[in-house]
Amino acid sequence: MAANLNEKSPDGILLIDKQEGKSSFDAVRMIRKILNCKKTGHAGTLDPFATGLLVILLGQGTKLSSHIMGGKKKYRAEISLGAETDTCDPTGSVIKEMPVPDFDAEKLEEVLKSFTGVIEQVPPAYSALKINGQRAYKLARKGIEVEMKKREVTVYSIDIVDIAAPLITVDVICSAGTYIRSLAVDIGRKLNTAAHLKNLRRLSSGLFSVEKALKQKDLEENGAETLLKSILPLSEALPEMKKIILDDGLAGRVKNGYRPSWDELIREKEMPDIFHGHVKMIHNSNLVAIAEIEKTESMEHNWLKKVKVFN
Repeated sequence: MAANLNEKSPDGILLIDKQEGKSSFDAVRMIRKILNCKKTGHAGTLDPFATGLLVILLGQGTKLSSHIMGGKKKYRAEISLGAETDTCDPTGSVIKEMPVPDFDAEKLEEVLKSFTGVIEQVPPAYSALKINGQRAYKLARKGIEVEMKKREVTVYSIDIVDIAAPLITVDVICSAGTYIRSLAVDIGRKLNTAAHLKNLRRLSSGLFSVEKALKQKDLEENGAETLLKSILPLSEALPEMKKIILDDGLAGRVKNGYRPSWDELIREKEMPDIFHGHVKMIHNSNLVAIAEIEKTESMEHNWLKKVKVFN
């Protein structure tokens, strides 16, 4: 059952466990239909073959996209050794086959360790990155070869979950922008064989976990009422971000576009010890704004660089 068209569209975040074979936009479209929420998006795409946590942004929540997408991601990846595909995943055509050499857990750990820290990786040709204004995967489907430039990403850890050659399963914690498909191919090459990513499941994004997500296949059965109860309010969307509690007067002025001075902020009773970065402004448990703070050594030049208001 869809939400009443006369009701105000909800603002907030929904955690969805995306099912295999569906695109991220399929989940967005389903939520939009059930909740009659026109302004809907997601914070980080999952390929159709992948499953796991998809953070859906509703209404004013779409303004949080850049903050949520920038968080650490945790994935469980199943890597198939012995064959490389043109898409680096199970949806593509095999372009290379190689025997899988013998290796043990110690050897695999050594290889995985070489991919931790700040590393360079080449994004897959079949990716959503734009090349001269066009999506790379669209060019690849047309048979147009393009040079994918290396980019720096951070892999915080790779832990072995299981070894059942030719399959290995690992848990990866990485920065936003990391391509697990590319990582799978590179791990295979380091093991002197070919490889592709067979399965991928996103376990977490920032402080959000798939364990608390609604199953995508159950969305329509849940109905609007269940979905509305599951929406996280904007004030809880960034639990790791420090907050400032505003009084009635200052909250009203900020909502109307007023940019408070540093002196006004430090008078607040719950002003956090923050001098650089982002802080959220809260009033009566509601998110009023997110501000970027830059505090210089000179007390006369402390200011808010940017203020993003939530109405």
